[in-house]
Amino acid sequence: MHGEYKIPGGKLVVVDVEADGGVLRRVRVAGDFFLEPDEALDAVNRALEGAPADTDAAGLAARIDAALPEGTVMYGLTSEGVGIAVRRALAHATDWTDYDWQLIHEGPQAPALHMALDEVLTAEVAAGRRPPTLRVWEWGAPAVIIGSFQSLRNEVDAEGAARHGIEVVRRISGGGAMFVEPGNTITYSLSVPEALVQGLSFQDSYAYLDDWVLGALGELGIRAWYQPLNDIATDQGKIAGAAQKRVVGPGGGPGAVLHHVTMSYDIDADKMLEVLRIGREKMSDKGIKSAKKRVDPLRRQTGLAREAVIERMIESFAGRYGLARGKVTDEELARARELADTKFGSDGWTARVP
Repeated sequence: MHGEYKIPGGKLVVVDVEADGGVLRRVRVAGDFFLEPDEALDAVNRALEGAPADTDAAGLAARIDAALPEGTVMYGLTSEGVGIAVRRALAHATDWTDYDWQLIHEGPQAPALHMALDEVLTAEVAAGRRPPTLRVWEWGAPAVIIGSFQSLRNEVDAEGAARHGIEVVRRISGGGAMFVEPGNTITYSLSVPEALVQGLSFQDSYAYLDDWVLGALGELGIRAWYQPLNDIATDQGKIAGAAQKRVVGPGGGPGAVLHHVTMSYDIDADKMLEVLRIGREKMSDKGIKSAKKRVDPLRRQTGLAREAVIERMIESFAGRYGLARGKVTDEELARARELADTKFGSDGWTARVP
């Protein structure tokens, strides 16, 4: 069995391993990482040899740490990363380059339709009728998008939203509220087969699916990092938040993962604070006093037009994994429009947690 794992901000770890009699055998770890002294790699392989095949990544990392020679230096490599690569090998996980990726980047659409498209396209990937898809959103109207489990009244100031003509919709994924205006955010979705994140914990899957955009930001001169559980941050502040939803495949079989991210290109912080109820507790656990300081827009950090930032991101993804331009099919769009009308545009869904 063969497993690979690109450590966020680090290097690629490759593991070849067999499971024999419930234990790991013939373990070989490789990659483009840096490790000193040379014999440390043999120590890693020996530590994994004979380990119970059901040992989780943290347990495998503990075995490695206990076996490393004193003074071992790892660069671009972690014991936990090796453990994850082993788990991915045992789970027969796939890699980004195993797929023919499709790009969808169409004109502005209503907020409720965006919510519906996420559900429909991810279900199509789960059913095997659509390839893994990167969809870049264009907003047809300003909106607040609340997480699946958030309280509507606790998150949104209804008077402020009405005063500014801002629609409120609820997405299918968890996480916090997003404030968006056309031209001021960059939002994208990844709809991917579940096999791509096999062997990863929920938290690790966020970092894994965000890694490409960290590289794209780096090419734009922005040093960004994944900040658990679901933020992308720089030394200037948070620039993005992510959320996920797992979709079961037909008949309960292997499914798909929806991973979507909203990045602040520019932001009207005063308006945002009139529309969102951002509580003191949320601020206190960030160690800051003002919501305005939580988000640092990409416009200021890059000096580029929003369209240029998006194009550079798309080019970065294509350079890594390949990317063919596609579109939402007529059948997908018809189902999404029906869902937008009957579910995502309904008070019953939006206020399901009052």
